[in-house]
Amino acid sequence: MTLALLEPVLLLVTATAASAGLLILQLGLRRVFAVAPRLKPAQEAPAPDMSLTVVIPAFNEAHNIADCLGSVLASAPPCRDWSVVVVDDESTDATVENAIRAGSTASRFRLIKAGPRPADERWVGKNWACSRAVEQVSSDWLLFIDADVRLKPDALQRSLAQAVDEHADLLSLAPRLSCGCLAEWMVQPIMASLLGLGFPILETNDPESPVAFAAGPFMLFKASTYECIGGHRALAGEVVEDLALARAIKAGGYRLSYLLGLDAVDLRMYADLAALWEGWTKNWFIGLDRDPGKAIGAALVVVLMFTAPWLLLPTSLVLLWLQPVLSVAWLWLMALAGLAIVQQLLLRLWTRSTFDVPIKYWYLMGVGGLLVGAIGPVSIWRTRTGRGWTWKGRALG
Repeated sequence: MTLALLEPVLLLVTATAASAGLLILQLGLRRVFAVAPRLKPAQEAPAPDMSLTVVIPAFNEAHNIADCLGSVLASAPPCRDWSVVVVDDESTDATVENAIRAGSTASRFRLIKAGPRPADERWVGKNWACSRAVEQVSSDWLLFIDADVRLKPDALQRSLAQAVDEHADLLSLAPRLSCGCLAEWMVQPIMASLLGLGFPILETNDPESPVAFAAGPFMLFKASTYECIGGHRALAGEVVEDLALARAIKAGGYRLSYLLGLDAVDLRMYADLAALWEGWTKNWFIGLDRDPGKAIGAALVVVLMFTAPWLLLPTSLVLLWLQPVLSVAWLWLMALAGLAIVQQLLLRLWTRSTFDVPIKYWYLMGVGGLLVGAIGPVSIWRTRTGRGWTWKGRALG
């Protein structure tokens, strides 16, 4: 192949790969969500004679805690005896005041102070707050949710009923991701697509399979099983504690149920670009099994599918003007790049129809791809060196 032909061939291969990748992504998502188990609709039945404690660990969640707590307290009664505990993990903002204000009229609300973490032990994330809560409550079931979660009124009722019906020791719901800031609109729809395609929902729910996964924002445990696996205390140093807990459930021979709860649980993860950057660089490398090849490869695939088409389309126009002798190649490049961009729009339209997520800022997915591409190597560096590897300012290394 002559040098003159190498350039059009490489560009055409890139555009073709981007379009093919997006097609595979869309077909894969449709297949996964067509067969994925879901949270069942609410049933007319008396509240069961059991107890439930909803635990909300909170560190500097002043902007979230009132709405989260309000959504929980507004829930339909899931059982005879249920309560809500907010665990303050030494917040330095108005988390405590806002929680007290939001729960002041509810007799089932209680605030717990987690207190300082042991100096001679490694505790990361929300593990300390969750452990401290469990030490001070007693109930048949324990539900851990994050402060950035909003529950629909029947979410507790439906999830507890299904956990009991399916004899689940851990029932976890995949939430519907919602976006508020520009950074989220650029990145979160891409991440949601990758998560939806990449995590094996069917294998997780298969008792014969060792594959385990759970969504940390909503984890409902049978309390006796939670105690048997050691709970959050047994994995105090685990950064991605939801995966560790799910694996402990499966390894112990217990029943794990991971369901789509998109109509029951909403999750708004990040308030701004800084929080999004900190959060995804914390999780990306670990979520890909601490494998540098996987972490870099996945980031490059995102850049290929979501960013490359937006670069190749104007490139084809410039090359068509500069090198008219290769006009056929540049017209094909233009068509393939345009097709890939249309596929991105179709992906967002499918997301809107399936999960009621608006297509707002869909045309910025190319910039979102660049952000994800940068998250990959930065996550590897931060995780391995411990430098800048933080969550809400607290060091994880």
